[in-house]
Amino acid sequence: MMHHMRSAAAKANVVELGGDTPTLRLFALLEVIAERDQLFSLQGLVDETGLPKPTLHRMLQLLESAGLLQREGDGRHYSTGVRLRRLAENLMLNSTYHGARHAVLRHLVEELGESCNITALSGNEVVYLDRVETAAPLRFYLHPGSRVPAHCSASGKLLLSQMTPAQRQRLLGHAPLASYTPRTLTKLDALEREFKRVGRDGHAFDNEEFLPGLLCVAVLVPVTDGRSNLCVAVQAPTVRVSKERALAMLPALRRAAAALADIEGQSLRQTVPAGRQRA
Repeated sequence: MMHHMRSAAAKANVVELGGDTPTLRLFALLEVIAERDQLFSLQGLVDETGLPKPTLHRMLQLLESAGLLQREGDGRHYSTGVRLRRLAENLMLNSTYHGARHAVLRHLVEELGESCNITALSGNEVVYLDRVETAAPLRFYLHPGSRVPAHCSASGKLLLSQMTPAQRQRLLGHAPLASYTPRTLTKLDALEREFKRVGRDGHAFDNEEFLPGLLCVAVLVPVTDGRSNLCVAVQAPTVRVSKERALAMLPALRRAAAALADIEGQSLRQTVPAGRQRA
């Protein structure tokens, strides 16, 4: 009786890989993998999808040979490959909604008079998806596609604050964190206190933690469910903007974040097919 109950429960949790062709089923498998925040094994995917082990083994081999997945050192576990991560970043950088997002960012720069950017987390770095520079003569130039360490950027700390301590430990705890200025936080216990403060306040500062003389404040682009992976931020030289003045910029940042959330929502509503094949 218990065996039948367990079997029924397992079947109820099986993820169906939709698709009428082998290529579409490979893509469906990538969708399942992309939703994970952990390594995965062949047997784990067999249990999750209900597909025969030889079939899944061939699919994983194809994805690994294409650079979309990579096998870990133990030979049993897999993770997302460099090519797949680059694909995700390029999609964000070159989205058809880039023009709409850029217009929001340009308006924010006009309102605040300082450089602003949209960022996302990629591994233990923050990638600049878009940026508009101020016309002011003194500024720090960072172009779209630039990467900065997550632990010493306002956006990075905000995005990391949504994770569990175990997830942050896995991301940051296996190598010494670089110190870029005397203000850079490099100890995990100090960073954990910062993450709690950031999660409570709903915004984060980079107060000369990455570049001397640079102040940054960021807010999350809100999502209806799950974890956001977009931030909007303003950066300015400390000789021009104090922390108190940066705090006064938060209402404008939150308005821009809400506008960006609306753009992202429209994008999802228009690109996700109705009745997406997922049991």
